[in-house]
Amino acid sequence: MGELKLMKGNEVIAEAAIRCGCDGYFGYPITPQSEVMETLMNSRPWETTGMVVLQAESETASINMLYGGAGSGKKVMTSSSSPGISLMTEGLSYLAGAELPCLILNVQRGGPGLGTIQPSQADYFQCVKGGGHGDYKLIVLAPSSVQEMHDFVELGFELAFKYRNPALILSDGAIGQMMEKVNLAPQKPRWTDEEIQEISGSWATTGKSKDRKQNIVTSLELDSEQMEQNNLKFQAKYKEIQENEVRYEEIDCEDADYIFVAFGSSARICQKSMQIARDKGYKVGLLRPITLFPFPTKQIAALADKVKGFLTVELNAGQMVEDVRLAVNGKKPVEHFGRMGGIIPSPSEVVTALEQKVIGG
Repeated sequence: MGELKLMKGNEVIAEAAIRCGCDGYFGYPITPQSEVMETLMNSRPWETTGMVVLQAESETASINMLYGGAGSGKKVMTSSSSPGISLMTEGLSYLAGAELPCLILNVQRGGPGLGTIQPSQADYFQCVKGGGHGDYKLIVLAPSSVQEMHDFVELGFELAFKYRNPALILSDGAIGQMMEKVNLAPQKPRWTDEEIQEISGSWATTGKSKDRKQNIVTSLELDSEQMEQNNLKFQAKYKEIQENEVRYEEIDCEDADYIFVAFGSSARICQKSMQIARDKGYKVGLLRPITLFPFPTKQIAALADKVKGFLTVELNAGQMVEDVRLAVNGKKPVEHFGRMGGIIPSPSEVVTALEQKVIGG
């Protein structure tokens, strides 16, 4: 059992990064995630674990610092919010193309443009479908609690290094700012140079070696035939991730006639909505995708054979609903309910939407 504390979601990201042996954080402040860097600066991990914490001159600079750190086999991460992630997307494409592991946190705010500092889930397309140029995927984890904000830091690094691919934690302003009790993991040491050599020595730039060929970190390949082979290798990796790393939670789906599909803070709302709906005589369950890529397509498809309809609940105009519809493949109705502009719907609003769009539709 670790240490139990009452912490804000953004704060616990910083604490988890230190405790999991992160080597470097490079970021730039933007509401509603600035507490990540503030907590790291206040904790001064460079005096204890040796972790580097640096405020870059911009989001563009911070993502490219990740490229350098990840290229040397280090555990490196950044955090930002929606407009800042937009500035990072070119670097994310480079990281994916060079097959470099790193961790990114997006605490979403409303848009488009500067929008609002209030919660949103309108970056689903950007983060799950790539966001930058080229055919690439990020591993995307969607926490719905402060505890998962903590847990997904270590899990994100684990998956990033397992598949040599950037991993992204897709949170939002509600979870980033809320306070809950969290069980903190014990402190782990940072990897030694020998451990980095063992884990990443086959691809990382770890200095001259007589035992291997020169490692070159790049996403550039001017030969078209070889570039196609590179892309085919990437697609095979993404398929392997889809086959092995799907994570989701099912709540009361066994007897359900209707299913809410929601992630992050929307899933928390839906848990109360389920209770209200069941009190009204509607058998409603919840499927919460924990990994947005890989998406729980097979699990949703299986539910489509048993239920009467689905309602996706998202803080956007309708984004994840497209992936749910692809999974259901026309077998049952799939509708969307969402609020925008930073407005979080009440549980009763969600039930009313279910009655009007799915049950009565």
